[in-house]
Amino acid sequence: MTTLTTFEFDEFLPHPPAKLWRVLSEPDLLAGWLMPHDGYAPVVGTRFEFRTEPVPQTSFSGVVQCEVLEVDPGRLLRISWSSEGTALDTVVTWRLVAEGTGTRLLLTQEGFDLDDPDQSRAFQIMNGGWRSRVFSRMVAALEAM
Repeated sequence: MTTLTTFEFDEFLPHPPAKLWRVLSEPDLLAGWLMPHDGYAPVVGTRFEFRTEPVPQTSFSGVVQCEVLEVDPGRLLRISWSSEGTALDTVVTWRLVAEGTGTRLLLTQEGFDLDDPDQSRAFQIMNGGWRSRVFSRMVAALEAM
């Protein structure tokens, strides 16, 4: 369900939570399906940057500044997510819930100001991107393990 400032993604994956945790917590695996980074570690307080292609129509520079805010190994990862060139200051949370022989992945990104035109466009782009491109790359990484 999408609200004015948050989007949510809920997907069942036929992999155990430990396997999903690996793609979220192991730096090389995360870089392979999400974005290259400069020092991610699943440790509260770790600051790092993701780097990707800029998106000029949203003033996005291609750099995402992050800090690990919360870690519950095998169950939860929460990081701050802000970008240079925009006022975007959000929080991304991945929750893993064991379900039968697989895992329910619950992803939220919260903190969008939809009154800001750049953030409104970023919300639309990121909402679609998480659901299609990013999720499919995560699935491919899981299948390759």
